[in-house]
Amino acid sequence: MAETATTRRSRITPEREAELYEAVLDLLREVGYDSVTMDAVAARTRSSKATLYRQWGGKAELVARAIRHHKPVGLLNVDTGTLRGDLQALAARQDDCEMEQNSSLMQALSTVVHSNPELLAALREWLIEPEVAEMRQVVQRAVDRGEVRADNPAIGYVMHMIIGAFVARGMIDDQPPTRAFVSSYIDAVVLPALVA
Repeated sequence: MAETATTRRSRITPEREAELYEAVLDLLREVGYDSVTMDAVAARTRSSKATLYRQWGGKAELVARAIRHHKPVGLLNVDTGTLRGDLQALAARQDDCEMEQNSSLMQALSTVVHSNPELLAALREWLIEPEVAEMRQVVQRAVDRGEVRADNPAIGYVMHMIIGAFVARGMIDDQPPTRAFVSSYIDAVVLPALVA
C-alpha cells in the first residue's frame, strides 16, 4: 500500500494559525457569525475540517480565539507610572483602522452572543476575562500608588465605560471610534470617575 503524497501536520505553526485566524475574521466581516461555517473556513484556508475541529473544537472557540489573536492583550507590558498614562497607552495600542474593525466585529457579535451561549462562553474565556483581569491590575496599580481610592465605586465599571464608548460612538455619532475619541473619552469620563 503506497503512502499518500501529502502528509498531515500534527501541529499548526504559529504562522499558519495566524493565517487561519485572519481568514475567520475576514469571513465574519463578509458574512456575519451565523453564516461562518467550519466548511467555509476549511475552504478559505485550504484546511481539513477535521483539523479545524481537532484544533479548536468548534466554531465558537475558533471565532473567539481569532478575535483574541487579532486583538492581543498586552497592557501589562505598559506601566507608565500613572493611571492616565496607562489608560492612554491602552488607547494607543490600536490605530484608527484597527479600532474600526474591532468595533464592527464587537457590534456584529453583540447580538449573536445573546442567543449563543457557547460563543459567549468562548468570548468570555478567550477575550473578556483576560482583558478584565488586566484592567483590574492597571487600576490596582493606581490604587497602590494612591491615585484612586480603594473604595471608589467606579472601579468595577471601568471596562463597561470603555466598551460603552466603542458601542456608543457608532450609535450616537454614526462614526467609528478613533484614537482621538477614545483618548478624549478617557480624560473626560473614565479618569474623572476614578479619581473623584
